[in-house]
Amino acid sequence: MRIVITGAAGFLGSHLARRFLDAGDTVVGVDNFITGSRRNIEELMGDPDFSFVEHDISKPLHFGERVDGILHFASPASPVDYLEHPIPTLKVGSLGTHHTLGMARLHKARYLLASTSEVYGDPQVHPQPEEYWGNVNPVGVRGVYDEAKRFAEAMTMAYHRHHGIDTRIVRIFNTYGPRMRPADGRVVSNFLVQALRGDPLTLYGDGSQTRSFCFVDDEVEGIFRLFRHPDRIHPVNIGNPVEFTIRELAEIVLEETGSDAPLESRDLPTDDPKVRRPDIGLARDLLEWEPKVALREGIQRTIPYFRELVEREDARARPIT
Repeated sequence: MRIVITGAAGFLGSHLARRFLDAGDTVVGVDNFITGSRRNIEELMGDPDFSFVEHDISKPLHFGERVDGILHFASPASPVDYLEHPIPTLKVGSLGTHHTLGMARLHKARYLLASTSEVYGDPQVHPQPEEYWGNVNPVGVRGVYDEAKRFAEAMTMAYHRHHGIDTRIVRIFNTYGPRMRPADGRVVSNFLVQALRGDPLTLYGDGSQTRSFCFVDDEVEGIFRLFRHPDRIHPVNIGNPVEFTIRELAEIVLEETGSDAPLESRDLPTDDPKVRRPDIGLARDLLEWEPKVALREGIQRTIPYFRELVEREDARARPIT
C-alpha cells in the first residue's frame, strides 16, 4: 500500500512510519515541524520507500499519485504544546481532518484518525469504555485539544456515513518511549530528564492522580492492527490498562535511573484528569491485541535515549576551556 502519515516527524508518527515500512508498504510523511523533529525521521530518509513533504495539513495538500491509506496524526499532543499553540491545534483538528478526509474520498483510500483519551476529559466512568461520552470542559484551557479531537471524530464519522469513506478511529492513551521531546511537558519525559539531571521531580498535587502508560512499540502495533482490520468503523481504545499513580511512576523512574533527586510538589493544573485507564476489551477481541511491555521494562528501554539527549545538551552548555 501507499500510505500517507501526517505528523510523521512526531513521536508516534515516526514510529508508525517505520512499522508500515517494515511491513513492505510505501510511506509518504507529512509534517510542518511545529512540534515534530527532523531527528525523528533521519533514519527513515535513508529508506527508498519513504518520502517526505514539509507541509501544514491545515492547508490543502494534493497528491498526483495514488494513495491507498491515510493516517492523520498531525497535532500538538501534550499540554505544554497545545497551550502554546492553541489555534494551530484547533485548526489541525478541524481543517486538517477535513483536508485529509477529502484526500481519502478523492483516492478512495482507507482513513485512520488519531484521536485521544482526552475525549473522555476528567472521566466519571472508570475505566473508560468506547461507549462513554466523556466529561470535557469545552471552554477550559485543555478544550483546544479535547474539542479539536472530538470534532475530528464527528467529522470522520460524518464522512463515513455520508460519503462511504472506509474509516478507523483510535483513541490513544498515555504513550511513552524513545523520540519523545525532553521538554514536551509529558510526565514520563519530565521525570526522566529531571532524574537524569538530578533536578527535583515535579509532582503536581499529591501525586495520587492515575494514568495508564503504554510503551510506544505496543501502541504502534495496536494502531497498525486497527488500520489493517477489514471492517472496524467506530472508535477503539489502544492503551495499557495497568494503572499507576503519578507518585508510583516517579518512584520507578528514580529507581531505574539511580537518581536520588527529591520530589517537588506544585499545584494541580486546571482540568487535569484525576484518573485515566482504558477498557481494552474491544481491542483484545477485535484485534487480538494487548500490551506486552510492563512499565518498568519500558522505562528501562527509554532511559538510554534520554540519557544521550541530556548528556548532549549538558556538553553544549559547558564553557570552552
